[in-house]
Amino acid sequence: MNTEELHHLIKEMTLEEKIGQMTQLAGYLYEESSSDVTGPLSGVNAPEFLDSTNGSIVGSYGAATIREIQSNYLEKSRLKIPLLFTADVIHGYRTIFPLPFAIGNSWNVDLAEKSAEVAAKESAVSGIHLTFSPMVDLTRDPRWGRVVESTGEDPYLNAEFSRAFVKGYQGDELGTDPMRIAACVKHFVAYGLSQGGREYNTVDVSERELLENHVSGFEAAIEAGVEMVMTSFNPVNGIPSTGNKKLIKGLLREKLGFDGVVISDWNSLGELITHGVAEDEIEAAQKALDATVDIEMMTFCYAAGFQQLLDENKISMDSIDASVMRILKLKNKLGLFEDPYRGLSEEKEKEVVFSDEHRQIAREVAEESIVLLKNEQNVLPLSTDKKVALIGPFGTDSNVLGTWYWRGEESEAVQLLDSLEERLDKDSLVYAKGSDITEGNKDWLEEAKAVAESADIVILALGEHAKMSGEAASRSNIQLPEAQLELVKKVKEAGKPMVAVLFNGRPLDLTGVVDEVDAIVETWFLGTESGHAISNVLYGDVNPSGKLTMSFPYNVGQIPVHYNHFKTGRPVEDGSEFKWLSRYLDVPNEPRYSFGYGLSYTTFEYGDMKLSSDTFSKEEGLTVEVTVRNTGQVAGKEIVQFYVQDLVGEVIRPVKELKGFEKIDLAPGESKDVRFTLTEDMVRYVHSNLEKKSDPGRFKVFIGSSSDEVQEKEVRLVN
Repeated sequence: MNTEELHHLIKEMTLEEKIGQMTQLAGYLYEESSSDVTGPLSGVNAPEFLDSTNGSIVGSYGAATIREIQSNYLEKSRLKIPLLFTADVIHGYRTIFPLPFAIGNSWNVDLAEKSAEVAAKESAVSGIHLTFSPMVDLTRDPRWGRVVESTGEDPYLNAEFSRAFVKGYQGDELGTDPMRIAACVKHFVAYGLSQGGREYNTVDVSERELLENHVSGFEAAIEAGVEMVMTSFNPVNGIPSTGNKKLIKGLLREKLGFDGVVISDWNSLGELITHGVAEDEIEAAQKALDATVDIEMMTFCYAAGFQQLLDENKISMDSIDASVMRILKLKNKLGLFEDPYRGLSEEKEKEVVFSDEHRQIAREVAEESIVLLKNEQNVLPLSTDKKVALIGPFGTDSNVLGTWYWRGEESEAVQLLDSLEERLDKDSLVYAKGSDITEGNKDWLEEAKAVAESADIVILALGEHAKMSGEAASRSNIQLPEAQLELVKKVKEAGKPMVAVLFNGRPLDLTGVVDEVDAIVETWFLGTESGHAISNVLYGDVNPSGKLTMSFPYNVGQIPVHYNHFKTGRPVEDGSEFKWLSRYLDVPNEPRYSFGYGLSYTTFEYGDMKLSSDTFSKEEGLTVEVTVRNTGQVAGKEIVQFYVQDLVGEVIRPVKELKGFEKIDLAPGESKDVRFTLTEDMVRYVHSNLEKKSDPGRFKVFIGSSSDEVQEKEVRLVN
């Protein structure tokens, strides 16, 4: 359809049909009775007219199921406007990739894009049109469970991954490629600042901080053409996002230029009432429409309120029509008017979903997402001539997929014990459970110690239960459960080298682990190919190359702790014992493991940093160059990181800000020149009057292997 035809269609629509397009229902309401949607819908007090007018569905899947739902719906629909099918395809459809947070630690945006492309293909043939991904909420609090869906603590890196995920889902031509799906970036905005790291909690953020650090991921998604934005649960300036006109209409649409569909999060229109900013469904409907929220998910405020609000001249039909037009344009772009069954195919579903090709890609992404945190005495990589004791609950835990694994099957995921058994003969591998994830007993501990004593080296498979992270999974204590800490102590009594392999969805407080073991391999939750990826790294088939995108604290008392913090008036100087400084008495100011940190099985030597000039301007940038050489015995990938510090600003500036990175692959003895260009637009920031601009003056540039392992030089921005 062209725009004129869409306008004509809207003119034909009744108010109820428009409200239907602006309402999203859960798929289970339809699937309970595939031949008649009326019964299930009535069970949630949905208006009857939604049976034949509803615009979109969340949560249904499978080519046959979606074909039947769409067909039954179109038979009832007067205007035959197809349903839009959406789902939470967060890190894979059936082939499950590492958690988004883990993918972030790969620093490989090309692989991130590839993972989204695979997820799009599997989703499309199974009938899905849109995914509620990526989540680009900047977070610096590992207590918050939804860290698993983010890519960390840095706004620049967040933006790079946001762009990559959107491109992977949507491709270059969403409307002409039935194997791509639309993306929905979420949650607008500042959801990652929930106080205390507690899910759904209040957020208090200045407008300057909001613009400086929390919109970059959304800006990148919009630049990449993202089709939908989801509102957040939290308030900003005391007003929940879903009813926040200044935030959604003002910032998102007018300032950032987003002209696509805005959808609420689940029940968040209803929560305007719970928050206490709306008296009832009618006022909630008015606030959300005024904010230009186009679709409400699993509430019926628009249905309850629009007619009365129109009668009282509190809203206009033009505002309703504008929302409906944005929804119809998305459906039209997807080609649903021409083919309501776009992309879905039972035959292709069998061929494409969970294919060997997709599993191989998932393994590659998993391998690059692993971060080596510690490796004393080069205990890793392991040798197959050593007898290994695998001990711990994650040797055989059924869920290595993590949270939000959509249609993934735990039984299809490769566990660590499985992969080790494929690699080692039966005399070279012994196993003991040691403890459950949260519970243990004396017999298990004694068995674990005995098994450890019988081996040459111990692999401790430890971590959080998958349900300990993700949505509604905040934790005030981010140490490993006590049962596992007791296991570490007991196994250490055997006196054998110990390698801790961690399964978790957030940075942890590693007290009770880090000083007890010889090596730590951070694997997060790696998805379908988890066991194979971990085994390949442990035995050196793959050299670990991941680096942290979120800092690991010494304890929760440091939180939030991140590399790009502001300068203070009383900074701690190296070695100073003067008391009256900004410091803790019991732990360092710095995190245990900083942003950008990660070890390798080889070593990299950085030459002296070279500058093309010591000044730059709006007209001309400067080049920063370094030669990196692999000085070890094996090939490896290094992530070269480029940071900048504004030494004097109108407002306080961070001590470092990531401005570029490059992941390079070097053979032993090989070297590569890595160059970054510093331009004036890279040092613009939000001033106290909310204008984004640069200040002439002094800057430092840094190049190195992590945020705290860098060399630096001073440069100047001139007029």
